[in-house]
Amino acid sequence: FNGVAILSKLPLEDITRGLPGDDSDEQARWIEATVIGKIPIRVCGLYLPNGNPAPGPKYDYKLDWMRRLKVRAQQLINAEEPALMAGDYNIIAQPEDAATPQAWLLDALHLPQSRAAFRDIMNLGFTEAHKSLHPGPGHYSFWDYQAGSWQRNNGIRIDHFLLTPSCADLLLECEVDIAIRGRERPSDHVPVWVQLDS
Repeated sequence: FNGVAILSKLPLEDITRGLPGDDSDEQARWIEATVIGKIPIRVCGLYLPNGNPAPGPKYDYKLDWMRRLKVRAQQLINAEEPALMAGDYNIIAQPEDAATPQAWLLDALHLPQSRAAFRDIMNLGFTEAHKSLHPGPGHYSFWDYQAGSWQRNNGIRIDHFLLTPSCADLLLECEVDIAIRGRERPSDHVPVWVQLDS
């Protein structure tokens, strides 16, 4: 049910599959490669575990995965090169990232431990691309299929681009393609994209 990929018109080098730190983890949730353009950029694609139901083994796996992610994130910061980590983080980082935050209080996406683990990664020195350009509430990337969530704009923002400082210096745009959600038989997620001066 999970998988990640990097598609590129430019050459890719140093491709790595799987988040380091647990050789027994066979879930396809992490891939990274260096995109060779005018300025090489390390691109990491991720699909962070959902964690529900919480508490329980799935939530423990989510928190352990985030601990491993923080280790890799620190390495990317220490390298002082342009890098980004993008994908479905399955984290409602702040109450303003949900149309109805009270509905998510007991969900693994919004539990205090989940949000704290996300903050720990952000505090290493990352810039969250969309929020840096579009602060404030009402910017969502996911709408459940049930209860008319799309029609009522009852969404959440769980898809993020985290940029290292030298990558953030290249940031030109970041948008959420919400119109895609209105199509026939859409995904419950919509594309989020960045444009970098690279």
